[in-house]
Amino acid sequence: MYRFLLTPRWWGINVFVALAIPFCIFMGSWQLGRFEDRVEGHRTAERQSEQAGKGAAAPLTDLLPVTKETSGKRATVTGTWADQFTVPDRELDGKRGFYVLGLLKTDAGKAIPVVRGWVPAGTKEPSAPTGEATLTGALQASESAGSGAGAAGGLPEGQLGMISAASLVNLVPYDVYDAWITADRAADGLRPVPPKAAQGTGLDLKAFQNLGYTGEWFIFAGFVLFMWFRLFRREVEFARDAELGLAPSDETAAAGGRPGESAPAEARRTADA
Repeated sequence: MYRFLLTPRWWGINVFVALAIPFCIFMGSWQLGRFEDRVEGHRTAERQSEQAGKGAAAPLTDLLPVTKETSGKRATVTGTWADQFTVPDRELDGKRGFYVLGLLKTDAGKAIPVVRGWVPAGTKEPSAPTGEATLTGALQASESAGSGAGAAGGLPEGQLGMISAASLVNLVPYDVYDAWITADRAADGLRPVPPKAAQGTGLDLKAFQNLGYTGEWFIFAGFVLFMWFRLFRREVEFARDAELGLAPSDETAAAGGRPGESAPAEARRTADA
């Protein structure tokens, strides 16, 4: 009765099923792993955010380049104050204002952007500091395009849309570190700006897309198995009818039934559908 399993047609079906199900399970497991990695990354970012700006400070050069692990770490740096800019349209405690950004030029010849503090909108910015200074603050990664207000340009002279080396490269005649520091302490009437979590560590839409793909791949695996079982059951019915010598009826042939299919088999097939 099961000799049909040795036919070329069923060899092809069985090979397809034997390859398709493990592949679907592998892809589903991989997508699930991606989702779990994003969730764990989000939890790690939350823990780092809670610890940002805390702990012992390390020299700036020891923490560069900025990574998800070093973002928020306290850094200390010594240099000479150079240019100053403002970063408008920034919120603090639900109020609109702007950051006061100073460039501290180090002995290496490169400058590190330092957010000296925040002032509410409509307030005059304090004068730029001068001379040598040593300060400590939380290290932050450069902002990406679109993350800050006015990042596309069109701002008045002396203002920046985002804090990054790319936005400063044509504004100052010296190199700038691809990072910035938000100072622990603020002077001249400024309010200190708390550090932010590293970008790209949130539980975004991509994480839930991974979870959705996981379900799809496992459903595909179940569907392949279901279709194999359905085809197998129908073949067994056809083989059983053939052993009983049941000939197909004229009505079955006229209705487009399978050649060699008997009326009882057609009735069972209709009932199953």
